[in-house]
Amino acid sequence: MSELRDEFLAEAQEIVESLSRDLLLLDQAQKDNLPSQELINEVFRAVHTLKGIAGMFGYGRLGEVAHALEDLLDDLRLGRKVLETELLDVLFEGVEVFQRLLAESPDVEVSEVDVLGFLEELTSVGASRPPVEDELSAYAIDTSVLAVLTEYEEHRLRTNVAKGVALYRLKVRFSLTTIDTQLEDLKARAKSIAEIITYLPSSSGGDGDAIDLDVLLASSATPATLEDVLGGEGATLERLSRGTSPATSVRSTEHHALVPPAPLPTPRPTSAPPAPPRAPSEPPVARREVTADQLSLRSVAHTVRVDIRKLDHLMNVVGELAIVRSAVMRLTEKLRGRPELRQLAIDLHRINRGFERHLEELQDGILDVRMVPLGQTFDRLARIVRQVAREHDKEVQLVVTGAETEIDKLIVEELSDPLMHLIRNAIDHGIELPKIRESAGKPGTGTLVLNAYQKGNHVVIEIEDDGAGINPQVLVETAIRRGLVTEDVAADMSRDEALQLIFLPGFSTRTKASDLSGRGVGMDVVKTNIGRLGGVIDVQSEVGAGTKLTITLPVTLAIISALLVRVGGREYALPITAVQEAIVFDPRRVRRVEGREVVTLRGETLTILRLDELFRTQSDARGGRRYLVVVAVGQKRMGLVVDGLEGQQDIVIKALGKSLSRVRGFSGATDLGDQRVALVLDAPGLLDEVHSSTERTLGEGRR
Repeated sequence: MSELRDEFLAEAQEIVESLSRDLLLLDQAQKDNLPSQELINEVFRAVHTLKGIAGMFGYGRLGEVAHALEDLLDDLRLGRKVLETELLDVLFEGVEVFQRLLAESPDVEVSEVDVLGFLEELTSVGASRPPVEDELSAYAIDTSVLAVLTEYEEHRLRTNVAKGVALYRLKVRFSLTTIDTQLEDLKARAKSIAEIITYLPSSSGGDGDAIDLDVLLASSATPATLEDVLGGEGATLERLSRGTSPATSVRSTEHHALVPPAPLPTPRPTSAPPAPPRAPSEPPVARREVTADQLSLRSVAHTVRVDIRKLDHLMNVVGELAIVRSAVMRLTEKLRGRPELRQLAIDLHRINRGFERHLEELQDGILDVRMVPLGQTFDRLARIVRQVAREHDKEVQLVVTGAETEIDKLIVEELSDPLMHLIRNAIDHGIELPKIRESAGKPGTGTLVLNAYQKGNHVVIEIEDDGAGINPQVLVETAIRRGLVTEDVAADMSRDEALQLIFLPGFSTRTKASDLSGRGVGMDVVKTNIGRLGGVIDVQSEVGAGTKLTITLPVTLAIISALLVRVGGREYALPITAVQEAIVFDPRRVRRVEGREVVTLRGETLTILRLDELFRTQSDARGGRRYLVVVAVGQKRMGLVVDGLEGQQDIVIKALGKSLSRVRGFSGATDLGDQRVALVLDAPGLLDEVHSSTERTLGEGRR
């Protein structure tokens, strides 16, 4: 709860600071006699948001003040109050009250802030706006339109009419698939020259792919300007003038047939109801003044929100310092070999040890700042589960465990889309309809489990459903039919290899298109995206019991420890998180199984990959001794044959750039110091290559 409260304080502090900025802009707009309606709406929304989150965290006094300010701002935005200096003063005082209440614990019984006095002041501040003569009746606007206007929309319509601003009707057609973006684009274009009062579907409807909207707007711009800015293919603009006949008005056709005609609404009272008279013995509320000495600028939040790119820059700097540390260590070793400089070498070594200790603390601190709980992503996925299940008439229960597991912020952002795709597939193609489940003896409600946990330097995320499962035989038959594998290759496939077919590009067992992709459609993209994060994805499934997808990811990609290996006279970096062990390679123990070279290690068969053959270089093993580095990611293991082991070093991975981004087998490059650059081996990619059942090779992919 303490962590949640810290998040609330950070969020509330941002809202209060934004509120203060908007009030300053509103004050300046009033002084310059500029339009301020949008600013008033921004202030209203900020106070409304603050009121909502205050109640959730027990800040009752804060919520009470926000509620009262919200009522005042509502009167202001609806024209019941006049924006004047006295009212602005109270709004600014409200910011100060918010600041002081945030500084207090919500558990204190007596507040040092005079909340009651401020609330009483709010009831009497601001002059009521005098009634405005209703002129809407002069316009031939369909009563069905007025009947569905909100109170705020009707207020803005009457205000524009009272000011003599021209009214227009804009008829547009939007595609149903892009209506959200098209509507936002229209609002953005209209913002500088017109005010959109409302937009409603036209009775003409459109067709199956599009919808017609009638947009009622007010603008002082010329019709030609409006046409240039708002016009487009199929858009028609028409001005409403006083005395316009119904045949040519904004409601020239029978729009909104579903809304019954209603008599023209009478104007709502524009003045607030009179306050009840005070009893003779009740003293009047005195105007409370806040002196300069009482103002506070101290923030109550103990957290700040930092752009992740700034943390990336700091991490790069730490990586450069790690290179400097390695260079100093090598220099120290050289000095030790000279007896006359031995004392200098000892002093330099002592200084370097202190530098190394502080560097590790700095590195750990920056990594800790970058870490966020996976629960943030899981919360968003819960909404996806509910929506997709409703769309497909399925009952799905989401069970989340391990939401507190932390992972690098950058990995979380890149992981959101693959996780969403896997969730949608699990519901669409995995979990059956309630009737089918009940006939199979299952509960009508399906279960979808999201589980996360840390395993060494990796984070494991499991997505498991109790649906129909995947039939490996169906996968093989489909892959042969689609020409993705040959019959000879398919005949030698194991069950696990058959399940991996869902990750082939273009693979799907669906015979009919669906609004959601079935399990397999787009799974190659999911696998590719996870691979870019240095992770792997495994699949397990039992027909009739369900499917489990397991994603294994590194905790962070910012700075990692790597094992430096030598192949063909060049050094390569292999992330230490993927390395299980390194042993001397004995070529006499190698044998071939199904066309692959394997060795037996502790009773288990291990596939090996000779990197010199893969990279097409000549081995330079010193004394003929070579090494076998055993790597593992998730459930997959293999052995890499290298010429030598050059030690361990912390590295910062740099991208290879667009021209080399498609080169398989490498995840980037790193600077080792002394002007040496090493390529970073992509362990998950190499594992996939070795365990792939296709006939593609890494060399062919590179060509």
